[in-house]
Amino acid sequence: MSHVNKSAHPFDKGRLEALLSRRFFYAPAFEIYGGVAGLYDYGPSGSTLQANIIAEWRKHFIVEESMLELDTTIMTPAPVFETSGHVARFADWMVKDVKTGDVIRADHLVKNVLEARLAGDKEARGQAAAPAKADEKDKKKKKNKTAKAAAVQLADNVAKSYEVTLAQLDNFSGAELGELCRKFDIRNPDTDNEVTEPQEFNLMFASSIGPTGQHPGYLRPETAQGHFLNFSRLLDYNNGRVPFASAQIGRSFRNEISPRAGLLRVREFTMAEIEHFVDPQNKSHPRFKEMRDVVLVLLDRHVQSSGNTTLIKMSIGKAVEKGIIANETLAYFMARIYLFLLKIGINPDRLRFRQHMSNEMAHYATDCWDAEIQNSTGWTECVGCADRAAYDLTVHSARTGHPLVVREALKEPIVTEKEVPEFNKKALGKTFKQDAGVLQKHVESLDEAALSKLKSELAEGSTTIIIDGKTFEIAPDLLRVERKTFKQSIREYTPNVIEPSFGLGRILYTLLEHTYWSREQDVERGVLSLPPVVAPTKVLIVPLSAKEEFDPLVQEVSSKLRRAGIFSRVDDSNTSIGKRYARNDELGTPYGVTIDFASVQNRTMTIRERDTMDQRIGSIDEVIATVTDLVEGNIDWTEACQRLPAYDGVQAIES
Repeated sequence: MSHVNKSAHPFDKGRLEALLSRRFFYAPAFEIYGGVAGLYDYGPSGSTLQANIIAEWRKHFIVEESMLELDTTIMTPAPVFETSGHVARFADWMVKDVKTGDVIRADHLVKNVLEARLAGDKEARGQAAAPAKADEKDKKKKKNKTAKAAAVQLADNVAKSYEVTLAQLDNFSGAELGELCRKFDIRNPDTDNEVTEPQEFNLMFASSIGPTGQHPGYLRPETAQGHFLNFSRLLDYNNGRVPFASAQIGRSFRNEISPRAGLLRVREFTMAEIEHFVDPQNKSHPRFKEMRDVVLVLLDRHVQSSGNTTLIKMSIGKAVEKGIIANETLAYFMARIYLFLLKIGINPDRLRFRQHMSNEMAHYATDCWDAEIQNSTGWTECVGCADRAAYDLTVHSARTGHPLVVREALKEPIVTEKEVPEFNKKALGKTFKQDAGVLQKHVESLDEAALSKLKSELAEGSTTIIIDGKTFEIAPDLLRVERKTFKQSIREYTPNVIEPSFGLGRILYTLLEHTYWSREQDVERGVLSLPPVVAPTKVLIVPLSAKEEFDPLVQEVSSKLRRAGIFSRVDDSNTSIGKRYARNDELGTPYGVTIDFASVQNRTMTIRERDTMDQRIGSIDEVIATVTDLVEGNIDWTEACQRLPAYDGVQAIES
């Protein structure tokens, strides 16, 4: 089997982007109208790649974990997001160029400028090669969208302060970001103009429902609220039992301040979200033992807060034992996220889990870890895994009056004793009139110790209660406090929620970066080494000739592959076989089968593997059976080579 050197040429983002554009994986939406930043259309290969990632996600999570799938509405009435806290707090900090008015996201500005200065410092010290020069055409197309890395050496203490700031960047408030801009003289890199103080910008798209405009609404920025509002129905569907998980794949919208990073920062995108409902008193997971030895690369909040970015490798079992990861269920899903990302082709050496620091934590979360994937722009959050506690169900229940709770029958009743106030309501009303209700509510809110004290005072005669500065004299005939026994057979509680949330566009793009490389002998021959499970086309059928005698065999092979559930394409164009294979290497097609004159006579067929370009030969049925096993993951190419003999480029045919 041939050796493949995938690192013969350094990664070239320009070549990858040219390939993705040329082969229409995705492109700016409304391009002939000038386009709108942050909106993209997916072409045939991009759409199928995303569909295959979603199909594998559905198998990996929904099917394997027996989750309940939902499809809820995108348009959401304003009261829902007012209650959830999104209207008040779902925002980023932005700054403006003081002269041009250009808007820039504040934390991205600080990050890009400081990273560029550190890169320039390394170059000046001879520690890094100068960045490749962009050609004139590329310069005109992209303009200056990132800070320039000028080769200027920094003082050691300045470089260190930049590194510490970058490590803590996600923890800074708006005011602190403004202070950083002043402290480090951070300007708009496009114009070198100063920027304004940071201002909050809500990321939700506002709209209205109905013709009158009286019902304000928003395009959802996440799918999660649809899960919470349907909790009672989901619980009933699950026979009233917890834990259980619901899952949803759908579109979400965020009005990003300055979407300049392709699919990594867009305004409309596809999310896949899970809401795992769990007893707050028991966040263990029944399948945790299966995952406890999975080793993850972790960057915890304490390391970041100290101004460091040192990573540690640790099994999730140990991370839970040490209290680094809050509970078993959160850790279990982190491990499952890791295995999913590896399965679809993400490089494990460029994957880490970073814990949110206190200031960056979402308003609803008590703990959160991001699966971050390294790419040409740095580390990008692609999956968030948050413990949302009982926040969402609690606030929606309080706003609507609808109890979003679990009622659980206890195996053994709980018997308790407690002090209970009993009022002579008729006498209380006559004595205190409109204040009677206030007094009753106050007494009922007292804890056990306060009620015991009140009971003792009433046993000796009248007592006084002060409410908001007003004194009430209570006689024993108006109020008694008695100790009563209670038998509880039902436990009622609001479940907590563990939420893995996937940005599928970000995952798709980083996957394309991780799998792209150029042939050692020809840098222009780009290859996408997509795993068969997500590759848009699994098998390319290449007839050597366009003669009619090939047609029945091409149709037979296509039909058999279809029946096996293998997506294939026929390339019967006039170009050489080599060029046809090269074109499909760009699309990530893992296998190709060639039908030639010997196939017609001998019913044999060759199979080619994309990365090695090795070819094997066998009967048509043998090759189809082998490629089916390859695509389904039952065997790898090494095992396929043991099944089928090598093809030497010559087949005997009768003249």
